[in-house]
Amino acid sequence: MGYAQLVIGPAGSGKSTYCSSLYQHCETVGRSIHIVNLDPAAENFDYPVAMDIRELISLEDVMEELGLGPNGGLLYCMEHLEANLDDWLTEELDNYLDDDYLVFDCPGQIELFSHVPVLRNFVEHLKSKNFNVCVVYLLDSQFITDVTKFISGCMASLSAMIQLELPHVNLLSKMDLVTNKREIEKFLNPESRVLLSELNQRMAPQFAKLNKSLSELVDEYSMVSFIPLDLRKKSSIKYVLGQIDNCIQFGEDADVKVKDFDPEDGDE
Repeated sequence: MGYAQLVIGPAGSGKSTYCSSLYQHCETVGRSIHIVNLDPAAENFDYPVAMDIRELISLEDVMEELGLGPNGGLLYCMEHLEANLDDWLTEELDNYLDDDYLVFDCPGQIELFSHVPVLRNFVEHLKSKNFNVCVVYLLDSQFITDVTKFISGCMASLSAMIQLELPHVNLLSKMDLVTNKREIEKFLNPESRVLLSELNQRMAPQFAKLNKSLSELVDEYSMVSFIPLDLRKKSSIKYVLGQIDNCIQFGEDADVKVKDFDPEDGDE
């Protein structure tokens, strides 16, 4: 069985920085992971690229040959990847062993994890190849400055959860840049009545019913909670990685493998 993280989130939320820091952390502790670039527009990397979508198709070539803009060109590239799952991706995955750990660094276009089926079909292909997959959704902590922006971030995360139907870990990235961390803490495990009160204070009276529905939705889907990620602290990276490993059951069969090679002669 293989293991995989699918790293998604809005553009600029720190996905590539997260992948780089995760790779450095695992290298320090003697753990092997492989980072995969799924962004056809990426140019520079702070980590060794194990697999690269640009070997299949690049955004620059698509824009030049088809006359598409950046967003339309990127969606074309991802649909081309979807059409080549059985060929290119399968061939690349064959280079890895059963217990290898892959981290997929994805583009930031929200369409890819909200309603376009490309990433859904991508993870279904991974699961068919016996991979346990977890979604890691990054949201910029500096974006969470008030309750209305927090609700917007929750809705985007929830949309991805429904679309991809995978174990989900939500991270508030760039916590090292936050000056007032107390303002952020109240959003980590929010209470619906507090959200509703703040929404009603900030928005016009005609939105009261909408505010109530949104706060109840966040409360009912209690899975929408966020873990703060401070990349300066090894303990923060270790904790996040532990949460993700638990979601994909990484390492749970280690004891079984040891026992398989330790037969008791007295029972024969």
